[in-house]
Amino acid sequence: MSQSDIHKKNAASRAVEFIRDGMTVGLGSGSTAHLAVQMIAQKVDDGLNIQAVSSSKETTQLAEERGIKISDYQIIDHLDVNIDGADEVDNHYNLIKGGGGALLREKINARFAHTNVIVVDPTKMVQQLGHFPLPVEVNPFGHQQLKRFIEQQYGINAFIRSRGDEYFITDNGNYIIDCNFTIIDNPQQLENELLGIPGLIETGLFINLTHILVIGQEADATVIDLRSKVKPS
Repeated sequence: MSQSDIHKKNAASRAVEFIRDGMTVGLGSGSTAHLAVQMIAQKVDDGLNIQAVSSSKETTQLAEERGIKISDYQIIDHLDVNIDGADEVDNHYNLIKGGGGALLREKINARFAHTNVIVVDPTKMVQQLGHFPLPVEVNPFGHQQLKRFIEQQYGINAFIRSRGDEYFITDNGNYIIDCNFTIIDNPQQLENELLGIPGLIETGLFINLTHILVIGQEADATVIDLRSKVKPS
């Protein structure tokens, strides 16, 4: 097992400790979050009783293959714990997410979870966001105009995400534009500006949405409780 795999495993293991019997649990996307899903599945096999909702079709498939029943999001009335990964975490604990293309559903889970637990390995920790391209989910109608507008507005390069010869399509039927900002000085300002563009549905900026940050280490994991620092919505 590589050092990175050890870090991810330790982060996932500590995150799963926040789950208790009878909870409604959000299952996120990405390699570390998927490790947590597998660990939760083992606990379900051992008798843990939870209700689960998923952030992506990929996660749903993984969970159901391992015996976790996924509930219809529309019938749950609360979300106790959400466990998800991140592509970057800055020194103010803001995130870039969406490398897997599930950012819209991930943000819904993060926003409505009583406790949002983010699991990462140390390589995801950065001083400032932006080295990882910022994904934005856009309506297919006018997507090229949106791409050009973002490039001209911010003086950056942006790319419509593709898989082979075809555009990547999100679980919501939309496209992803990956924006190479390099450095994001003011994530909140950028979030507000981008969401004001017609046709741009959601951004991969997750600001003041992290309650617990779990950073996997060689022997265990560092757990940072940010709930007292998160600004009220």
